[in-house]
Amino acid sequence: MPDLPPVAAAVIVERGRVLLVRRRHPEGDLVWQLPAGELEDGETAAQAAERETAEETGLKVTAGRLLGSRVHPDTGRFLLYVVCEVTGGHAHVADDEEIAEVAWAELDGLANYLPHPFFGPVQEHLDALLHAR
Repeated sequence: MPDLPPVAAAVIVERGRVLLVRRRHPEGDLVWQLPAGELEDGETAAQAAERETAEETGLKVTAGRLLGSRVHPDTGRFLLYVVCEVTGGHAHVADDEEIAEVAWAELDGLANYLPHPFFGPVQEHLDALLHAR
């Protein structure tokens, strides 16, 4: 199998909720996930997170810090997790070939969407943001 490009995942929180997308074609147990996509040639993780969020959900975001990276246990893909802040638009299905649905999930309800908890640094970021309210 050829080396696949890294994937940037956008960690977007607004009004105490996390933005998730439901893929038309799930990857294993992953039906719902963060907006994400492969880095294109010469693109940084921040640029990819901003671009993929816009392409998938129509939401404009500005990338901030990198929370961490890992090889995803279900997909085997190298993921980079980027904190993003909403700067415009509203989330909707912008790429209906790839995305079936978008949802703003409450922290307490994430288990209804995800097969297992988020990657540690992502969960710590969410806990800090959502429990500080």
